[in-house]
Amino acid sequence: GGDGSPTPGGTMVKPTPLVKPKIVKKRTKKFARHFSNRFMRIENSSWRKPKGIDSSVRRRFKGTIPMAKIGYGSDKKTRNILPNGFYKFAVSNVDQLEMLMMHNRKYCAEIAHNVSTKKRKEIVERAAQLNIKVSNANAKLRSDEDA
Repeated sequence: GGDGSPTPGGTMVKPTPLVKPKIVKKRTKKFARHFSNRFMRIENSSWRKPKGIDSSVRRRFKGTIPMAKIGYGSDKKTRNILPNGFYKFAVSNVDQLEMLMMHNRKYCAEIAHNVSTKKRKEIVERAAQLNIKVSNANAKLRSDEDA
């Protein structure tokens, strides 16, 4: 059935997470860097803590942008869980895939960015045999008519 075991017909069912908790984020918006609205050079910049002695944001004045704080952290139960319910595990070769054999209901493989197309195909094929979900299985795939 849906527990990752083969069906009576012998075909493998898609791997599903053992438990798929509801992921609740306290804040989904990215924290804006102070003055990122004023200077183009830091417009899309990631959060940096203001360190200035007179900084109104650091001193948390009323009406200033919110600062990233520990209180915005995710629930421990759902932290690092992907939207599909699995935890991510980076894989660079077929051997590393074998580690997930017993944990295919909790972890999904993610092929590392520096793996070639040839090796990717091998990893995806082996993952299908082991019934392991690959989160980026379609990455770097060229369709046959292009090749």
